[in-house]
Amino acid sequence: MPQSNPFSAKWSRSGNLLCHGHWILHWQGQPLTLPESRQEKDMGTWAIYSIIDPEDDTFAQGLPEDEWIIENVEWLTDLFYDHGIPLETDNYRQFYHAVNRDDWRCTSCAGCM
Repeated sequence: MPQSNPFSAKWSRSGNLLCHGHWILHWQGQPLTLPESRQEKDMGTWAIYSIIDPEDDTFAQGLPEDEWIIENVEWLTDLFYDHGIPLETDNYRQFYHAVNRDDWRCTSCAGCM
């Protein structure tokens, strides 16, 4: 049986103008506060963010899981420590998967076109 993710992540906007949203994050139901520099930005996780062709790998952006964790380990470790989240590899991976589901790019909604 797959383990459920203790993290939940949601971008506050959907549809057009994604760039005017912010992250809503929780760990086991408790709210998390991202560093201010991260609250209103995409997370940089890997996916295809094209509204024109969401199946074309040509439009893929971001970092795959392992690279993303290495690139972001410092602020993630601070976030986990500040919120009492165990500094375990699985938690870093689950955080990535939670934000990846709702991650976005400024080209993913066509609101600025």
